[in-house]
Amino acid sequence: MGATISSRVDGTSVSEYGKGKLEFTPQNEALLNDIVRQVESLVSSYPREAETILKEPFKWHSTLKPDNFGELNFGSMGFQITGSDVKSEAKTPSGEHLLSMDKEGEKFILKVWTFEQIGSVLKVAGDKKCQEAQACLEENQDPMVNVMGAAYAAVSSSDRPLLKALADLSKAREQSSENVEEQEARFTLSLLISEMDKQLLEASHKTIAKEVRLNPSAVQAEYELLKSFAGEKGQCLEYIEWTLDHQFSNGCHAPPWQQVHGDISYLDIKPFDSDKLTVTANTAGYFVNKGLTQEGQVNFERVGDVYPTLVALLKAKSPQFSSAIEKKEFAYYGSSEEKQDKPERIDEPAKDEETNGSAGEEAVDVEAKNQINASTKTKTTKTSQKKKGNKGAKTYESSPRWKNINIEFGADLVGDDPKKDQQKGRSTPEKKPSSRHTKSRLDYFPINQKLLLEHAGKNTRVSMRSQMKADMEEDFSESSSESEEEEESQDRRQVPLCFVFQGLQTMVKLLQGFNDELKCLAAETIAHVAKFRRARRTVRQYGGIRKLVSLLDCGTLVNASDLEADVARCGALALWSCSKSTKNKQAIRKAGGIPLLARLLKSSNEAMLIPVVGTLQECASEASYRLAIRTEGMIEDLVRNLKSENQELQMHCASAIFKCAEDDETRELVRKYGGLDPLVSLSFNVENKELLAAATGAIWKCSISRENVTRFQELKAIEQLVSLLTEQPEEARTVAKISNYLSCNTQDAGEMVRSFVGGLELIVSLLKSNDREVLASVCAAIANIAKDEENLAVITDHGVVPMLAKLATTTDDRLRQYLAESIARCCTWGNNRVAFGQAGAVPPLVYYLKSKNPDVHRATARALHQLSRDPDNCISMHNSGVVKYLLEMVGSSDEVLQEAAAGCLGNIRRLALANEKARYN
Repeated sequence: MGATISSRVDGTSVSEYGKGKLEFTPQNEALLNDIVRQVESLVSSYPREAETILKEPFKWHSTLKPDNFGELNFGSMGFQITGSDVKSEAKTPSGEHLLSMDKEGEKFILKVWTFEQIGSVLKVAGDKKCQEAQACLEENQDPMVNVMGAAYAAVSSSDRPLLKALADLSKAREQSSENVEEQEARFTLSLLISEMDKQLLEASHKTIAKEVRLNPSAVQAEYELLKSFAGEKGQCLEYIEWTLDHQFSNGCHAPPWQQVHGDISYLDIKPFDSDKLTVTANTAGYFVNKGLTQEGQVNFERVGDVYPTLVALLKAKSPQFSSAIEKKEFAYYGSSEEKQDKPERIDEPAKDEETNGSAGEEAVDVEAKNQINASTKTKTTKTSQKKKGNKGAKTYESSPRWKNINIEFGADLVGDDPKKDQQKGRSTPEKKPSSRHTKSRLDYFPINQKLLLEHAGKNTRVSMRSQMKADMEEDFSESSSESEEEEESQDRRQVPLCFVFQGLQTMVKLLQGFNDELKCLAAETIAHVAKFRRARRTVRQYGGIRKLVSLLDCGTLVNASDLEADVARCGALALWSCSKSTKNKQAIRKAGGIPLLARLLKSSNEAMLIPVVGTLQECASEASYRLAIRTEGMIEDLVRNLKSENQELQMHCASAIFKCAEDDETRELVRKYGGLDPLVSLSFNVENKELLAAATGAIWKCSISRENVTRFQELKAIEQLVSLLTEQPEEARTVAKISNYLSCNTQDAGEMVRSFVGGLELIVSLLKSNDREVLASVCAAIANIAKDEENLAVITDHGVVPMLAKLATTTDDRLRQYLAESIARCCTWGNNRVAFGQAGAVPPLVYYLKSKNPDVHRATARALHQLSRDPDNCISMHNSGVVKYLLEMVGSSDEVLQEAAAGCLGNIRRLALANEKARYN
């Protein structure tokens, strides 16, 4: 952590206890939170290293008091607590308490010898963890000194304390020194701290990469920009002025003694709908300060958050400013000479957009729009030139922001004009051959707007063309230069630009037209573009979801014309793309999309069914949709379409059943309508991996019901799925989940699995998978298979204990539940419970009790009950703070949880009584 602390934290000139203090900034706060999480993870994941006694203790002035230790009942956990001090019963070999708190004046000094005790301090601190971490770091800035000793301090950048420690360790091993084990433990702890330091540095690098540093010229430019919008009623601001008028030679308005802190200038801003704001422009960003004092001096203290741009700050503080600034899109820039006078002004927004990343993208977009609208003089020029109607010399050209990234936009919107082409051919030099990497615009756009005009009919074409021309006069500037128009567009920027130029809003409006062909094309365009998150949000915000749902209503399928059916198909296709967003799923349901999808699901048209089923399987992740799919009778239609010859349709139907089969009633309906047989037959299609994964996933969920398992046994599904375990590559190994669940739900699970040669070894080997679903299913299978003693003995010989212990640090609740159940079962054989303790599985299990999932609590309590029959495990649980959680669970209404928690507490208490008895005897 030494490198991170020295390179990333922001310090102050204030000194306390002979050490520098850390400034309270968002950067430091994030760093402290990272360090707290890393230390807690080290204590839980590496209990042996956490118990290692350090060479020198961590000492710092703490904000905690002895009473805080008493509140969490630390007295029952090996701590002696009085009104003025706290001491741990555990001591170092030299007789020092591993944790001690002594009073010094009005404050208390904490002295800690192990990271395990640091973890205890963090538990006591609660909401004050960051304050304790800050105090500790301020007074112990090189943790390597505490771990290994002062001889290993990094005095200069060329020092390599880890290499020196490794050399000393090797020397001690050669000489068979007595303290080799102690040195090994400290060296391992040093490696862990070094790795922690590396992770913190990587996180800081990502944070710093996103930061945007302001400079005086950028502040001046944004001030002038907003100044042009201030003054008139209905504009963005009432006024904006410098708080301090004097400008220094470096362009700053802040006094020199504040410039050293990064301040550039101060602004007085008055929005129309809020009080006056006094804003500080700092190199880190813009923030509101406390304004002028009664003496007329600026109070520089920050109030609230830091914003990357002044526009972003004002949008957060003033709703009227936000709405007004969003309305300003494009403006006329005048002649090319004017643009050449200010090339930097044109280039800056595009450059910023490419480098700032997502954090500053929105603010840069707004700034660029505002710059385009900044000059009222050019607006007047634009109006006068439009009245003159110069047709011959003018050509339409992208505004400077888009021209900077080589975008040619407008020719395909208006359509071909032979007269213009002839005139352009006479006045324009011959075009250069295009690069072999370039393609036509028609290839890049999912649909070309010119194509819309050609299919919309004569009347629509005329009205659309006039509207497009009118829009272009608003959206694009005029110039005598034509060389820029002839540049090819960049293909990777085309789809995002579609909605940047309000193309999506136009597509949404076309969905309400009277021309069905035009509606089809607009819906297909939305289907392609809505693969992007921002596009899906735009469609929803402009009412596109409701309009797309209305396209699904084509009356009765029998009487619907081909064109009406095609409109419904395109609408379903667009909804399929939009349904990848949770908010869009809710919007589809509120717009009445479920009954219409249910009606279309009865169609025999496969082209119609694929997007309909695709939409349903996307939405089936929501419980409300699963209920609607069952009550609307769609399960029968999904099962019917499983027998289709179209593999894509089969795959989507199987995926929908996989998601819907979470509910018991749905699983019964799948069996009732004969859906189990086609699912098993689809599992024989090993060529189509997507279809295989969907079918086996559906079998997995359906096999949770015992009645379905009986049918699967009759169809010999288990044999097929077990064969897939050895035949398929890693990506198809998720079929293990199904065979495991089948084994879980059969009466003779033990004998069945043993009947397959190497079946148990295969299941244990799947614990090496990286797929959490596979791991959860394997653990569930092991928990059930281990009910048979012969199976338990076999899987123990195959090394199931260390593999399960290795998974104990997972954060996935589903995996936690089945892992705890399997550990509880495996503890009943031989010395497995001792092996689990030695493998470090106990402390992570204690942290499972913090989960909000009651199933995880139940399984974990059973596992801890079994593990607590070993004395060493009891000690490890007690040190991890299990007593507090178990005391709460003893009062649970769940009898299984209640009994397991009480049994575990009983074992811990019996060990404590035996210890007390042995001490007095």
